[in-house]
Amino acid sequence: MAGRMTRDERVNATRESLLAAAERLFAERGVHAVANSQISEAAGQGNNAAVSYHFGTKTDVIRAIVRKHTAHMERIRERVVAETDGSADLRDWVACVVRPVTDHLDSLGSPSWYARFCAQVMADPALQAIMIEESAATSPSRRPLEEGLTRCLPGLPTGVRLERADMARHLIIQMSVEREQALANHTPLYRPTWDDTATGLIDAIVGLWQAPVSRGG
Repeated sequence: MAGRMTRDERVNATRESLLAAAERLFAERGVHAVANSQISEAAGQGNNAAVSYHFGTKTDVIRAIVRKHTAHMERIRERVVAETDGSADLRDWVACVVRPVTDHLDSLGSPSWYARFCAQVMADPALQAIMIEESAATSPSRRPLEEGLTRCLPGLPTGVRLERADMARHLIIQMSVEREQALANHTPLYRPTWDDTATGLIDAIVGLWQAPVSRGG
């Protein structure tokens, strides 16, 4: 009958509903404070075992959420890296790090929860490893991006480069969390748009990368 969902469509709709509910609850309460039964209830599923049936463990749910978002961010990153290919300007390569995140968050509308979800996951070393693993596995554009950054930073010691990459990642996540939270709560924003937010982050991260290295650094 026209208009009736197929079994596969129903399964996909249920999975998407569960993922959306899990992302929101993890963002608001923290990953370890949320039970699978709470996710099922928030998704409107009467079966408390729905999460286990469709995904398996809580770790599998986290992997599925990350994959759902990183696919779109990778498409953005591939485009901006291709456009930046051959540039010797550090700012261009930093934009390739920042804009896939901010452009994706902008595309989600408001309210969104992904920045806050990322912050919760990155706060746990075991979950952080999963997120980094999943992001790397679906991101062939990361290698040319890292090579482009490295070419713009000749002579920067490897340890300092890795440390500053961590600093930049934390800055991007935290400032995205603050903007996402402010949009959800209708509180004042530092900058009017996600595009402007990206510009501010790029300014700050270029300065971070170009900061002098103290002796012993």
